[in-house]
Amino acid sequence: MRVLIVEDKVKMAGQLWRALRGEGMVADVAVKGEDALWMAGATSYDAVVLDVMLPGIDGFETVRRLRAQGQWVPVLMLTARGRLEDRVAGLDGGADDYMTKPFELDELSARLRALVRRDAVERPTVLEVGTLRLDPASRRVWRDGEEIELAEKPFALLETFIRRPGVALSRLMLLESAWDHAYENRSNVVDQHVRALRERIDRPFGVKSIETVRGRGYRLREDGGR
Repeated sequence: MRVLIVEDKVKMAGQLWRALRGEGMVADVAVKGEDALWMAGATSYDAVVLDVMLPGIDGFETVRRLRAQGQWVPVLMLTARGRLEDRVAGLDGGADDYMTKPFELDELSARLRALVRRDAVERPTVLEVGTLRLDPASRRVWRDGEEIELAEKPFALLETFIRRPGVALSRLMLLESAWDHAYENRSNVVDQHVRALRERIDRPFGVKSIETVRGRGYRLREDGGR
């Protein structure tokens, strides 16, 4: 297991390096986010331990750039700031886990082992199908770079579609993805909201991305519509 430690404090970096080596891991150290980016591109790491407060670009920007470059290595962020908004920013930026200093080294090692078990699968923070882009964290949607405002239910339906491009989804599946248990189980509710969604994301752009699958329900075309 090879780990990249991104920490500019020499003492902390040394403690992490020794602890991980003691667990039988191979560890490299970077002191800046910029260094971490090229090292992650040049070496296949199983996990990254990333401090938030770094010289140059901070940990939040570093993890965002890693994901933008298609680097899906699991990232565990470290910070002395335990504020909720900091944890949210790290996780929404693409981190997989978050620990607040001070922490126990044994717990950090255990969390790294748990992260590695998940594998470095692609998990973008902004979902894209064709020219459609959806950011679940900021609840924003774009088509061809133009932002589209969506109400709550159409947004929930689009998120369900864009997470499963090319898959036919039944009306019941769509109901369960966008409504709580208090909804009235009527298929025409889904039909109405799908029509409204088409009016927002397709018609103004001259494309057809949401197809009706006779006898099944609806699906989002894998190319995002033409």
